Parts: sequence; structure tokens; C-alpha cells
Amino acid sequence: MAHLPLALAQLRPRKGARRENLTRLGAMMREAAAWPEPPRLMVAPESALTGYFLEGGVRELAVSAERLFEELAAEHAATGVPPLDLAIGFYELHRDRLHNSALYATLGGPDAGIRHVHRKVFLPTYGVFDEERFVEPGRSVQAFDTPIGRVASLVCEDAWHSITPTLAALDGATLLIVHAASPARGLQPGFDARPTSLERWERLARDIAGEHGLHVVLLQLAGFEGGKAFPGGSIVVGPRGDVLAEAPLFDEALVPVTLDLAEVTRARTEMPLLADLEKMWPHLVRADAPRAERAPAPLPSPPARPSARPPAARAPEAPLAIDPALARAWLVAFLRDEVGRRRGFRKAIVGLSGGVDSALVAFLAAEALGAGNVLGVRMPYRTSSAESLDHAQLVVDALGIECRTVDISAGVDGLAAAAGESPTPARLGNIMARMRMITLFDLSAARQALPLGTGNKTERLFGYFTWHADDSPPVNPIGDLFKTQVWALARHVGVPSVIVDKPATADLIRGQTDEGDLGITYARADLILHWMLSGLVDAEIVARGFAADEVALVRRRVDATHWKRRLPTVAMLSQTAIGEFWLRPVDY
Repeated sequence: MAHLPLALAQLRPRKGARRENLTRLGAMMREAAAWPEPPRLMVAPESALTGYFLEGGVRELAVSAERLFEELAAEHAATGVPPLDLAIGFYELHRDRLHNSALYATLGGPDAGIRHVHRKVFLPTYGVFDEERFVEPGRSVQAFDTPIGRVASLVCEDAWHSITPTLAALDGATLLIVHAASPARGLQPGFDARPTSLERWERLARDIAGEHGLHVVLLQLAGFEGGKAFPGGSIVVGPRGDVLAEAPLFDEALVPVTLDLAEVTRARTEMPLLADLEKMWPHLVRADAPRAERAPAPLPSPPARPSARPPAARAPEAPLAIDPALARAWLVAFLRDEVGRRRGFRKAIVGLSGGVDSALVAFLAAEALGAGNVLGVRMPYRTSSAESLDHAQLVVDALGIECRTVDISAGVDGLAAAAGESPTPARLGNIMARMRMITLFDLSAARQALPLGTGNKTERLFGYFTWHADDSPPVNPIGDLFKTQVWALARHVGVPSVIVDKPATADLIRGQTDEGDLGITYARADLILHWMLSGLVDAEIVARGFAADEVALVRRRVDATHWKRRLPTVAMLSQTAIGEFWLRPVDY
């Protein structure tokens, strides 16, 4: 076979809906069969039929490779399309054990059957990952024969270890398929409006292909799970390390590409790195190879030079700079997926305070759902600033969304009076905040509109919100943006400058400002928080140009409010405690 027509099936599965996702895959087979050159191979991502973050749900949805093949074969037969090879990631039940696996099978024709099952070797247990708690690792990497040539499969982190693609190439693979479900990370500018993590994935795929002279097909999952974005952006890389095809970001897609299989021979002839490795491999892995008795003694360190002054402060950095166009596209896609597809709402409701956070959320929601599907609610108290009402109206007018004004004065005063004590300003502010959430959730029930949260990352880390009030809405698009990043994105999407540029205030107490309450500016606080979350100790943060009392202030606030960022603490008495032993993701 000189050329291989290939289809990238970048799926966006619905969590746990295997039958629905199988039907969608069948529709992709049918669509691809109508192309001028129908594909001989279709490739789908890791966990393509169930979603990735299943936690304890893995054991409910894992199936044997044989059962999956039967389901895929039946789906293929129902489409009536020609024979097709399919490579797809799935959760597998194998010999009474659970694995994160990849199936390669031929569907239809006299050679139909399972060609190979690869079981993921490297199971991540860092960051957002906890795979090894729910599945077991595989123990091998092997190439295998198919009607289109010799192929090997890897699953996600497998490809990040240089030994695994090398083993596949040494075993004769000329096509390497990498099935991935890697959540997107990074909004830094300068990466062609793509999440920073995808840049690393592309570099990895290009290096693997160029070193071993083979084609690499990297299939990424698309969509959102529990706020984590699977970015798509799947790619195909040729044996010289050049990108041949790329799928779009954040959405489902079916992308054709034709591989020139003879290019493998040409690339390996011109750059015989694999041949060199094959020649030396037996010597490199000999069990009886001589080894040094002990490591050589380290060279002595040069004596430290005395210094009359401390080291100069580092040059200013911009670690919180974002690509606003990427952030906008990312959050709009998140709202479309989370509000409509996963939660089943057509409409959203936003409490408009007149501040930049709620204004930005309203702008994002209107773009994601349509202005006619967003309800903005102004909820003044009798002492609220008239400017806040006016600025909220600016947002309504700019977007053309529906607006309701609900005066909460009577409810707040009635509750305060019924409590029997004259409330302090702080207590009264908490009553206002909770009354506003009561209002939003009641209107949510009346309008079948999902409430959207408007708290930013700085407020959440400082605990600068009323518990079970501002943090109550089930979906929050800006909760991982620092306040300074909110300002940058708000300017980009067109929030009126009078809102973006004014001092931030919760408008619960007359004359109050956020920075006055916090005792530090957002610009300083956000950078300190960033370095703190990055693992720097206080002395290292001070060395970056911050005062020790500033760092101590931020540290105290974060440490003292950790409880506000967690669900209520429940006494654990059994081996089925919810959220401890019985684990299900929020969107399961």
C-alpha cells in the first residue's frame, strides 16, 4: 500500500453514555465513507466512548476487548460502509482487572477481528490525575501486523517516556498511534492561540516521528469534564517531523489526511538513526555489560566569593500574561458545553453587580448561548451605590440581554430584624450576599436558567466571599483567572472601560473597596499568589521584589480560609463514604 487514507475521529463523548457515543462513532464512519477517498483507518482518542475522568465509575463502564469489538462490528455493519480498521481508546476489563487500553481492530470483510490491545503502561498520579487508583498498568509495548502495515499503539503518558516510542520503532512499527485525553493547561501568549500544553504535545510528536522515521497520529479527546478542558487539536506528523494535518480546538471533528507510506523509507534512508540504534541496542542493554564499581568522585566546588551586597532583584516577569483571544474561545466553548450539553439548560442567569467580574461573565455567556438566552439580574439594597445599578445597565444595553431588577432591601431588613439583634455591617453584608443567591436560584427555577458564578481566583484564594452565597452557582467560567487576568480579558471582550477601570468593590458597605479590605493591591497579590501556588517558599517570593509583610499577609489569608474552598466536612464512618470511597465526578 503506497498511500493510506486516514480519518481522525476527534470525539467529544458524553460522560458515561457508551451507547450514544457508539452511535456517534457510527455516524462518523458513515460520513467518512462518503469522502472522495474513504479512509482505510479511523483513529479515535483515549476513553473515546465513556469520557476520561470516571473515577470509581470505571468499573461500571469497563468492558472486555471482545465485547467492545462486537459492539463496534455491529455498529459498522449497520452503517453499510466498506471494511475499515479502527483504533480507539477504552476502559477495559481484562482477566478480572481494569485497564486504560487501546483497541486496534479490523471491522468488516474476511479479515475482521482484533489485531491488538495495548494496555497503558504509565498511569499518572499527579496534578488532576489519579489513574493508578482506578486502573492497573500494562507491562509491554509491542508493534503488530495489520492490513496497512506494522503499527504500534500508546496511550497518553506512555508517549512522554522516550523508551516507549523507541521500543515500538525497534519492533518494526512504521505508524505510531497515540490515544490521548490530556486536559488543556496554559493561557500564555505566543503559542498560536493554543493552550500551552498542546505546544508541548506537538513538539513531543514531532520529535518522536523525526527520531524514528515513522508517522505519528496523535488523537486528543475534545470537550469538557468537570471544568477540565480536553482541547482537541489532534495532529498527524510525518516521518521527517512535519505536521501533516491538525484538527480544530475544543470541538468534535472528523478530519481526513492521506499518508505517503513510502516517505518512511525515504526518511530512514536519509537519516538512519533507527538503523544505528538497532545496531547498538544489543550492546546497550546487555545484562553482563561491565559497570563501574562506583561513581567517580565529584570535582571540588570552587570557593564562594564574598559579596558586599545581596544579589540584585530579578528582572520583572509577566507570568500572569494571558492570550485573551484563546481565553475567550476557551471559556465560550466551556459555557456552551457545560451549560447546554452536560447540564441540559438553554439559558443562563447572571447577577449583575456593576463590577467587572459579573460583566465579563455576562459577556461570555451572551457569546456562548446567545443574548436572548441570558438573564441579567440587578439586586440592589437600599444603601447600594446608584453607580452600580447604572454600570449593570451598561452591560445589559451593550449585550441586549433581558434584565430584571429585584430590590432585596425588604428581605434583608426583615431577616435582620427577625434575628433579634442589630447586625454589624459585616453580618448585614453576608445577609445581602445570601439574599442575592436566594433571588438568583428562585429565578433560576422560574426561568429554567442555570446560575453562573462570578468569583475570580484571587477572591477564592483569599476567601474573600460569603460562604454558600457568592460561591453557590454550579458553573463558574472565571474562577481560575486572577483579578488582573479578569481585567485583561474584560478589556478584550469589550466590557465598558468605566467598569473595568473603576476600583473593585463588593458594594455591601458604603465606601468599601476590595483592595482596602485586603490591605494589598490586586497587582501585587496576584503575583504573590502565583508564586505561592507554583511552590516557592516565602523567602524566594521576597527575593522576587516583594516585601516580607506583603507575602505574610497573603499567606495568612490563604491559610486561614482553606475551609471555604471545600465542601462541608462529613464524619466518615463506613467504607462507602461519599467522596472518599464512593467516588464519582461531578458530571458523571
